[in-house]
Amino acid sequence: MTERGRDNTTHFGFRDVLEQDKPRLVAEVFRSVADKYDLMNDLMSFGVHRAWKQFAVGLSGIRSGYRVLDVAAGSGDLARKFARMVGDSGLVVSTDISEAMLQRGRTRLTDAGIVGNVLYVQADAEHLPFRENIFHCVSIGFGLRNVTHQQIALQAMYRCLRPGGRILVLEFSRPTTKWLRKLYDLYSFNVLPQVGRLVVGDKASYQYLVESIRKQPTQAELQSMMETAGFERVDYHNLSGGIVAVHTGYKF
Repeated sequence: MTERGRDNTTHFGFRDVLEQDKPRLVAEVFRSVADKYDLMNDLMSFGVHRAWKQFAVGLSGIRSGYRVLDVAAGSGDLARKFARMVGDSGLVVSTDISEAMLQRGRTRLTDAGIVGNVLYVQADAEHLPFRENIFHCVSIGFGLRNVTHQQIALQAMYRCLRPGGRILVLEFSRPTTKWLRKLYDLYSFNVLPQVGRLVVGDKASYQYLVESIRKQPTQAELQSMMETAGFERVDYHNLSGGIVAVHTGYKF
């Protein structure tokens, strides 16, 4: 599965755009939806996204004192859980390409009383500004599909992970049955953009989010990409019939 077109184009939802334009377009989407992002997550998933994230965190193996990198951290749901797990002696670094989403996450964690063991860094997932072999765990939750070159981002995450460390990739994936795929498509394309229009006043951004999910590699394709990046013992767990999957891998 290629990410580059013949003229250095890539997909932005179902549209082809120049590769250099996609990060700006993605940032504009999340700047538009930042204020209502968490409300929309609850509405779109009927609150089930909380269980998906809790399941992923349960696979992390994080302990007190660990260093964790949360890439494309958004409003900080995973970072908040990790911060409580690593405690005062540990560190969570929360990154996002969107300044608006990074600020949203900082505000939410501060309001929750989580300060002192979380750093916030605006960064592109393809160019993580950290030295090699430093983090015990690297995570990316519902952010990989927005990255222009996913293979490069996976390699960047591999570089930052210390030997013995673990990666978690929580992402929308492919429903495993035909009837669920049909039902999911009906809901996604007919309901979600309208909810975005009514709640956020932005139908187009949620149309993009729906389309970006359909362009995301399958479970098996992403597993292969992670192995190509250098991860070993790569596995995945389908959640909600494959609507979401959690991929795990290790650096040895």
